[in-house]
Amino acid sequence: MTDRSLLADIRPLRESPDYRRLWFGSSLSAVGGQMTTFAVALQVFTISRSSAAVGAVGLSFAVPAIVVGMVGGVLIDSVDRRRLVLVTSAMQMLVSIAFATQAFAGSSVLWLLYGLTAVQGGVGAINAPARRTFMPRLLRRELVPAGAALTMISMYLAMISGPALAGLIAAAGGLKLCYLIDALTFFAALYGVFRLPPMRPEGPAAQRNFKALAEGLRFIIDNRALRGAMLADLSATVLAMPIALFPAINAERFGGSPGTLGLLSTAIAVGGLLGSVLSGPVRHVVHPGRAMLITGAVWGAALAGFGAVQSFPATVAFLAVAGAADVLAVVFRTTIVQLATPDAMRGRTGSTEFVVGAAFPQVGNFRAGLVANAFSPGVSAVTGGLAAVVGAGLIAVTLPDFVRYRHTDGGTDQVPGG
Repeated sequence: MTDRSLLADIRPLRESPDYRRLWFGSSLSAVGGQMTTFAVALQVFTISRSSAAVGAVGLSFAVPAIVVGMVGGVLIDSVDRRRLVLVTSAMQMLVSIAFATQAFAGSSVLWLLYGLTAVQGGVGAINAPARRTFMPRLLRRELVPAGAALTMISMYLAMISGPALAGLIAAAGGLKLCYLIDALTFFAALYGVFRLPPMRPEGPAAQRNFKALAEGLRFIIDNRALRGAMLADLSATVLAMPIALFPAINAERFGGSPGTLGLLSTAIAVGGLLGSVLSGPVRHVVHPGRAMLITGAVWGAALAGFGAVQSFPATVAFLAVAGAADVLAVVFRTTIVQLATPDAMRGRTGSTEFVVGAAFPQVGNFRAGLVANAFSPGVSAVTGGLAAVVGAGLIAVTLPDFVRYRHTDGGTDQVPGG
């Protein structure tokens, strides 16, 4: 008999119609987003034949995301977040239409792809953190960890189906169809947000000035749980992110077919989906900081294995293990951030989390591409994975308060003996 305590808690979908519509709309749009991510990487590699050029796609996303993300949180904490997400989602749809237009025109201009990716990163740095403020308003406090796990299930379902579909569609009809489908899926995301009630910040709105920005950064630095969670995520992704290596490893080891490239991206997502679906025990974890460091170390070790092996089954297996470890680390990070942050600060904290969780991984991809060009894709993966393991150990030694951190029943940030 299946142990239901192992399975993800779906009560958020049953109890909150608003959350359910938001989740389904975001999930469908995420599939389209993954198709565009796949298509951009493949188009850049086809034009340049360079892992560094593919890694530069991540950098072109990361730089505006970091800049906008650091100041965008103040905007999120000062306006109706629902209306803000509607506007930024419409802008993202226009970017997807622009990607499709250049593909239908047969463009092979790298700077255009980098430019559109940069706009995508800047808009996403406001859209994603603003969306993350919805969950604690739509769910009971005790269901927030379950909501975080469901968000990860949505993300990894998209990571599985998006690249796999994109590989098939690209082989049959070209990358232009991948971009076009992404643009159409934004209608589902817009519908899910449109049906929400107004989402103005609780309490006084933040003033749009440098003082409000500094206040948000100071809150994160002073909060031991948030500080440790951000550093743990940075260590794992900046040092070991492998996505930019996939086109080169696919070409070097497996013949370069779009189909096998899609399967590499799918493998890491399959592991993530399994980790999400079997996330039931997460609710019983007493020390989320310690758990985050352990899963970060497993992520790094698995990616080192991915770089070392040559066979396709072993490559897929190591990527799946990495994906499972990654999703659990993100669930722990999300839970820490949501429960340790008051609503009036969620925009600024969420923006910093976005920069850490979405922008800096692209810096990690750029690092991976540079090392691959200097040595080889395999060396880049192995050294990056081992560095992530060492990084998790150093954080555990230097931040013992984060290792001991636990949420009290009331959710107050507390570290025993701290």
